[in-house]
Amino acid sequence: MSEYGPQIAALARRAERDRERLCRNPEAAAPEAANRYLREGVGEAVGVYVDGRTGGRMVRFSPAEFAALERAMNDWLECYARCHGVELDAEFTLREAAELLLETRNVHDVGRLLTGVPPRPG
Repeated sequence: MSEYGPQIAALARRAERDRERLCRNPEAAAPEAANRYLREGVGEAVGVYVDGRTGGRMVRFSPAEFAALERAMNDWLECYARCHGVELDAEFTLREAAELLLETRNVHDVGRLLTGVPPRPG
């Protein structure tokens, strides 16, 4: 287990609860909530990954930690899409999300680029 184990476990539990809550209560899928799923969910999950992979140290996440972190990110991307009326089975990698975040510097762009939701106007 890496030093990030407890943080990853907490993120995974929170993502699962958010996804389940949204499944039980579709009325909670409002566009305003989408931004929260990106900022407080996807952004935090990708941030843990980036933090562990940068700064001259290469943290070795256990396979279980890596899978939990990636699943949490994808759960929140599914919640984000659902808030825009789109059902999505997210299977994105942490690496592709991290590369987009480093390129765009904006978690909202990461969500839009990965999921295609909401589509660009025009």
